[in-house]
Formats: sequence, structure tokens, C-alpha cells
Amino acid sequence: MTESDHETTQIEAAVFRRLLQHLMRDHPEVQNIELMALAGFCRNCLADWYREAAQARGIAMTRDEARAAVYGEPAAQWKARHQREATAEQLAALAAAQRGRDAR
Repeated sequence: MTESDHETTQIEAAVFRRLLQHLMRDHPEVQNIELMALAGFCRNCLADWYREAAQARGIAMTRDEARAAVYGEPAAQWKARHQREATAEQLAALAAAQRGRDAR
């Protein structure tokens, strides 16, 4: 790994930490279903990608461990404080977004 590669990795790690700060602590009011409808990913997706990256490097990690790494605590605790039941509007927006993605 070159110095430039190392710097790139450090920058990417800092960006990821800032994304987690933004989504988990600064804006917990944004619901996962809203993220899925608008961006096609949510906090749980980040946890799945985190786990896949760990496993690609030979690090065993459960889904709950990955979610705790992303949520900053057990996901169930975070969700109990911040996640609300999806509204009919949110469900409709997600369905429409998925249809739009499937049509591509």
C-alpha cells in the first residue's frame, strides 16, 4: 500500500465516521424507511456492508455486532428510542421508489 493509498483510506474512514455521526446522532429523526425510499439504502444496509467488509478481511462478525458498530449501541436500543412505526405515506413512497428502481 502506498502512502497515497493509506491517505485515501484514512480520508474514507473519516468520511464514514462523519456519515455515521450525521445519521445516527445528529439526525436520528430520519427514519430508515425514508432513507430507503430516497437513497436506496439505510442504516441497516450500512451495517450489512460493514459486516461484508469485515468478512472479506477474514473477521467474523454477526449481524448484531455489525449493527452495534454502526448504530453505536445495540440496534434494538437505538430503534426503541428513535424508530417510529412506518406511516402509510412512507410505505407508499418506498413502494414507488422500489418500482422505479426495478423499472431501470
